[in-house]
Amino acid sequence: MYNLRYEQLKKNDPLYQEKITILNNERHRKTVQYLGEGISYLVLIFAGAAYVYRAMRREIIITQQQQNFLMAVTHEFKTPIAVTRLNLETIQKRKLQSEQQEKLINNTLIETDRLNNLTNNILIAAQLEGSNHKAYKEIVDLSKVIKNCSHNFSARYQNRKFSSRIEDDIQVKGETIMLEVVVNNLLSNALKYSSQEDSIILNLFRKNKNAVIEVIDEGFGIDEKNKKKIFKKFYRVGNELVRKTKGTGIGLYLCKKIVKDHKGNIEVTDNQPKGSKFTVRIPVIN
Repeated sequence: MYNLRYEQLKKNDPLYQEKITILNNERHRKTVQYLGEGISYLVLIFAGAAYVYRAMRREIIITQQQQNFLMAVTHEFKTPIAVTRLNLETIQKRKLQSEQQEKLINNTLIETDRLNNLTNNILIAAQLEGSNHKAYKEIVDLSKVIKNCSHNFSARYQNRKFSSRIEDDIQVKGETIMLEVVVNNLLSNALKYSSQEDSIILNLFRKNKNAVIEVIDEGFGIDEKNKKKIFKKFYRVGNELVRKTKGTGIGLYLCKKIVKDHKGNIEVTDNQPKGSKFTVRIPVIN
């Protein structure tokens, strides 16, 4: 169009130079306009592509996590059922000494406890995420709750090095069963990620108007990049196909959600010289 209009101009026209200037200015304005529109559309296309990519990547990650969760749950359900069945059949078909029989019964109780904790975690996770969930909070003797969890843990796992320091008369406002889930999950986590010879410590004390729960292990520890991710739902470190540790990826997620519902916070730090320390803080009742 520029060339066509340029050819139509007559050089003997007194306004020839003025028309040339107007024509060049209009050409420049149109060029800038088209470039601006093109760049704007290009930015929109890239922004849309980035949004679609992030959405698809998020869906892929969620799908992978759900697949890992289903694989873990299947394994977690089958293992205690198979062990329990084998132990009961052994007791039924063979005449065992009382010591051997007691050992098998204790192992069966441990596996049953695993199955019960897994079921509770799944049910509570579904309950907490339901739109109709209502928390019925009351004054809870947290010291008593922690002592019960400590007693049950030490009784079930007598071959593990376990110690506790629990301050008396610490009261909070909350739900007893939910607080038990937090402590049991943290203890189970410490058990899974530490060896037979490593110690596990459970502490409860009052500090700055907060009840502080500490679960300390001397296990493998947690990398810095995974310390925030471990509280996400379904997240577990490593590949589910080659993973050696047991679990479903919802235990720590539940801990964070329950603690947050109790107006508290949870964090994980390194234990020295090795292992991890999970710290829960919940406001106490004055």
